[in-house]
Amino acid sequence: MQTVTDAFHAAAGKSSFIRKMFEKGIELKQQYGEDAVCDFSLGNPDVPPPEAARAVLPQLADDAVRPLGLGYCPNAGIPACRAAIAGYLAKQQGLPLEGKDVIITVGAASALVCFFRSTLDAGDEIIVPSPYFVEYGNYCGHFGGVLKPVPTHEDFTLDISAIAAAITPKTRAILVNSPNNPTGTIYKRAELEELAALVEKVNAERGDQARPLFILSDEPYRAFAYDGAEVPAMLPMSKYVLVLGSFSKTLSMAGERIGYIAVNPELSKADNGALLTTLTLVNRTLGYVNAPVIGQKLAAAICNETVDLDIYKRRHDLMAKVLTDAGIEFTMPRGAFYFFPKAPGGDDAKFVDALLEEKILAVPGSGFGRAGYIRLSCAVEEKIIARSAEGFKRAAEKCR
Repeated sequence: MQTVTDAFHAAAGKSSFIRKMFEKGIELKQQYGEDAVCDFSLGNPDVPPPEAARAVLPQLADDAVRPLGLGYCPNAGIPACRAAIAGYLAKQQGLPLEGKDVIITVGAASALVCFFRSTLDAGDEIIVPSPYFVEYGNYCGHFGGVLKPVPTHEDFTLDISAIAAAITPKTRAILVNSPNNPTGTIYKRAELEELAALVEKVNAERGDQARPLFILSDEPYRAFAYDGAEVPAMLPMSKYVLVLGSFSKTLSMAGERIGYIAVNPELSKADNGALLTTLTLVNRTLGYVNAPVIGQKLAAAICNETVDLDIYKRRHDLMAKVLTDAGIEFTMPRGAFYFFPKAPGGDDAKFVDALLEEKILAVPGSGFGRAGYIRLSCAVEEKIIARSAEGFKRAAEKCR
């Protein structure tokens, strides 16, 4: 029987793929120089924060030197910041939200970890469409949860029938990430509405309101949608939906670690706020205590801004051209800043090795639950994408 520790180590082994390639990139840059290496391994946002941050930061410096300016705050976040982020999310989700419906967390990762600690019993299952961000397995595995990948269709759209078939009495949540890491897929409204209807049906059949089935909508890439693509608002689709996200990508402030959990007010009414109360307590007792105060205030002040998304769009289009010219098959991503193309010849490890010979770093798709593909991050300058073109052609030809 696999123990929680075994499951954790198995997931940790997969998640190290990204870091291993990142570390290999450092090694290659030291050996050959920065300009010789094309590193597409890590999704670290490199576009500057919105210009509005420049005006806000001096004000935060004044706040910082006041008594308790950098002291503890309420575990769920600074009330004014919760209210500001609730207003931002209310417009985004098309649902009235107040500060009490939102908890500010230490990034989207801790939002997920807090949810899993609050709701999981050992052996509970979290369904996730595959390919998926592999660290999800670590997040739920800490508490005895079991990540249960369900393959998407060939074009990465949701297979609702397969998800329905995977649900058992131990299923606690269905975790969707749209726009998606690693594929860049944006799930369509009809898919998500069908998923929400499935969850409503399951909960009606269970009749156990103490342990409902939830949908977790992980949305750190929500702003990154191209060519008029719609990112549907999930929170109004069911009271069992929780929206989680962060400002790491949209505001390029990943190091400030500011995320959030938003709960449908109808759920809070149904359970008398029990879930939010538990999430708030767990946020503290897991050791986060509260999200960084300066980061909270900065995010609240500029949450309606975004980085220059045109920069990412240009990179997106250029990467598509590079892959097309190299004869590499891919489904055009509609969002985020990743590509998930097929490995020529079908062996992702072999293709990654061939790219390494060209000083190009990519991550094997097997690290995201879909062998035969690779992930490329476009959080790099256009000149790096352009420089990689001939290397992609040579590596692809070797693997065919």
